Formats: sequence, C-alpha cells, structure tokens
Amino acid sequence: MVSPGPEEAVRQQALGEIRRILGEELAVAAAVEPGLALVADLHLDSMELLTLAVGLENRFRVKLNEADGAGVKTVGDLAGLVARRVQETRP
Repeated sequence: MVSPGPEEAVRQQALGEIRRILGEELAVAAAVEPGLALVADLHLDSMELLTLAVGLENRFRVKLNEADGAGVKTVGDLAGLVARRVQETRP
C-alpha cells in the first residue's frame, strides 16, 4: 500500500477539521462528505462560511481570500484549497 503524499495527508486533516467545525460550531447535523456543496447541500450562509474559513485559517495557519472562494463549491474543494495553501507555506 502506498502512503499518501504530504498534500493528501493535509487534505484529510482539513476534511476532519471541516467536519468538526460544521458539527461543533455550526450545528450541522448532516454527514459531511467531500462531494457535498457548501451552499446548495449544507445550506451554509455567508456568516457560516466565514466561520468555517476563519476556523481553518486558525487551525492550519494559512490565509484564505475571497478570490479563493470562486473555485470552492464543495467540502472537498475547500479541503483541497487548505492543503494547497499549507504546501505553499512550507519551505
């Protein structure tokens, strides 16, 4: 079995953190899977999306900006974005 690369490992950590924030801080009761749309499926509003982004920024010590949001539609997109930002900040 091939172990996941560093970006995939961070993506999995980000996915876990997204699930934690949604469940504990935003009281989302649904099972959170990578293919779910943040707005259409999970019904997150702008304040909830901001809470999620800030929580991820704090946990992973990265900066997410509004331009990033244009390409982020699903839970998996967001986890992938966080993983890319983490990789960009590592030497």
